[in-house]
Amino acid sequence: MLLVGLDELDDENWTVLVDSGVRLERADDVAGALRALTAHRIRVVIAGMPCAESLMPALHGRPELASTHVVVAAALDSRDELRAALDVGARVSAGLRAARLRASEALLRSMVDDIPGALYRGACDRDWTMYWLSDEVKRITGYPASDFIDNAVRTFASVIHPDDRDYVERSVAEAVDAHRPYNLEYRIVRRDGEVRWVLERGRAQDGGDGRRRLHGAIFDITVRRAAEQALREREVVQAQLAEVRASRARIVDAADRARREIERNLHDGAQQRFVSATLHLQAWRRSHPEMPEQARAELDEVLTELRAGLADLRELAHGLHPAVLSDRGLERALSSLADHAAVPVEIRTELPERLAMPIEAAAYFTVAEALTNVAKYAHANRAWVAVDQREGHLCVEIGDDGAGGADVRPGSGLQGLRDRIAAVNGTLTIDSQPGAGTILRARLPVS
Repeated sequence: MLLVGLDELDDENWTVLVDSGVRLERADDVAGALRALTAHRIRVVIAGMPCAESLMPALHGRPELASTHVVVAAALDSRDELRAALDVGARVSAGLRAARLRASEALLRSMVDDIPGALYRGACDRDWTMYWLSDEVKRITGYPASDFIDNAVRTFASVIHPDDRDYVERSVAEAVDAHRPYNLEYRIVRRDGEVRWVLERGRAQDGGDGRRRLHGAIFDITVRRAAEQALREREVVQAQLAEVRASRARIVDAADRARREIERNLHDGAQQRFVSATLHLQAWRRSHPEMPEQARAELDEVLTELRAGLADLRELAHGLHPAVLSDRGLERALSSLADHAAVPVEIRTELPERLAMPIEAAAYFTVAEALTNVAKYAHANRAWVAVDQREGHLCVEIGDDGAGGADVRPGSGLQGLRDRIAAVNGTLTIDSQPGAGTILRARLPVS
């Protein structure tokens, strides 16, 4: 409390305030009062006349001091008048403290209400007896806070999931004995029977009577746990999908290796035997000019069949896996396909280097299947194949000017192409409007 212009009174006159715990400051004039008010947190001033007349407008001219309460002591000629002035000042000071306390309590309540969790203070016992509990607990458990205060209706332990009670009790007890905070996640059973996850953080304090008190906060983390579970399940699915893709790629690669092996065996084995037999028969025929005409005609028929069978065998080996693809690369293999196509095919390729065999094989068989479909169904006059490498992908486009309307249903040849390309993590798109031809675009990762 600040006394202004009252120096003529002895300190004995103020003992009633000093004895009640009020700290007094003094000022001789208005300037001194303003300095004291600025330096200290003073809210009550007792001012004598005539200082009060000058102090009031000075305070109103200072916004930071405008809330100061001034008690005007017009005349203090007797001890009773002084006591009355002091009593007024004491009441004003007490009222200000009470107002500040109420404001602080309201602010604290507002802050507690805004916290997305239930704050508590309770006993360190097996029932989790609550002495105080914020209203947020109703949103979490479905029960009002009053149900848990002093276990009026139920204990907080009763809402903890039965399978988690031992874990909660053990974890908190270990933390309390170790004099450290506890932090645990467990399940509760709401009033409506729903099971929800909560996060509880707290610590123990000595209550001063030999018993320990717990205080902390409980947060509903059901949404977070559900998101974490969904993420774990997604990771499992992604891992399984990656394994499926890898296994599919291994299967296709194994099939391609088997096709190459069969092609080599046919070329080095059966084809060579057919060629050798044909050459021997041709040589034997030339060395026997005296052979009857009938026998010569029959031998010519045998040679014709051998040559036809050899051609079929070569075509079969080429369809399994063309040797030119393995030996000379994708560009030469595509040129060979164009040379044998049923319609004129324009080939445009821009490949700076050889690619991995699975990629080249996927591109080759995509073009081969597409050109076969052109010959069988498109009724086209021409077709084209464009192959280039950009942005880390091999891009293959096969188009024709035929009838369009290609069949992309499951089980069709085009679906088989999609599966083969997907095995190397590629994509296939098909544009085939009736009457507008067909364009297939494959995009295969190079790495």
